[in-house]
Amino acid sequence: MPSPVVISIIESILFPDCTQLYQNKGFKELRVNSIRKAVSLIKKQPVDYIVAEFFYAYSTNYSGIYKSNLEVLLVSLIKHSPNVKVIVLAKKTEIKFINVLNAVDYPLHGVLQLPTSPTQIEVLLDII
Repeated sequence: MPSPVVISIIESILFPDCTQLYQNKGFKELRVNSIRKAVSLIKKQPVDYIVAEFFYAYSTNYSGIYKSNLEVLLVSLIKHSPNVKVIVLAKKTEIKFINVLNAVDYPLHGVLQLPTSPTQIEVLLDII
């Protein structure tokens, strides 16, 4: 049985380093620095988890109707990898806007407030 694969989408310095956690659990970690690169990966290979930071679009930084950086990712998951468990990390000031992701019909596995520890992420990884 292949090792579970987790994509870490690291877009800020607040993202926790979970390399040791993933190694201890026997996971293969793929690190990217953009949603676009993560979407490219999920089109090429199956993954089990995605850990990503949430950024609310206070202005029109994101294309079209999207109000955050993660909506494009979630829409892509519906089409290419509908069983991926997504763990979202958000700053205290932005966590109140997480509900904009409800516009995309894709369930989140968990939401954690930054700063987050690998231990908090491990708890979510252990939920089946």
